[in-house]
Amino acid sequence: MTPEHPPDDDPDIEIRGLRIDILEGAFSWYIRTLDAVVSRDLDRRMAHLEIARGKGKITTLLLVDDYPGIRPSQIADVLMRDRPATGRIIDRLVDAGTIRREAAQDDQRAQALFITDKGHALADEVREIIRCQEEEFFDFIEPEDRDQFMRQLKRAYLKMRTKWD
Repeated sequence: MTPEHPPDDDPDIEIRGLRIDILEGAFSWYIRTLDAVVSRDLDRRMAHLEIARGKGKITTLLLVDDYPGIRPSQIADVLMRDRPATGRIIDRLVDAGTIRREAAQDDQRAQALFITDKGHALADEVREIIRCQEEEFFDFIEPEDRDQFMRQLKRAYLKMRTKWD
């Protein structure tokens, strides 16, 4: 096989007659492009919800729903964001009435976050939208390939975290 003729499972990337140069072999290009398209689709599916648009709100909402009393620093760690950026996400969710802040029982200086009834209902709705998106949006990926791709993504995420820490 010559470089001009890659195997069928590794096609050249040409979009309307345009090649993408070195980006054709760059993980970052595919990740950014996939993120943009998946995010647009998810925003469309969630357009009727106040949690649509922006990064980190869904993860934060689900973490607070799953872990009553979670601290903002724990959320920042999962999001891999700094505390001020995470604080802005939390502020938006508090302002929307989906989560509430309390002083942590073991340290009155620390915040503990709790879901509200409104937030719990929203979290359940978000979970269902994500389940549907996973089934519908990625229907072009065969089930056995999905499992393999998910394992690779999880491993990449965990290894990336070791670089982040």
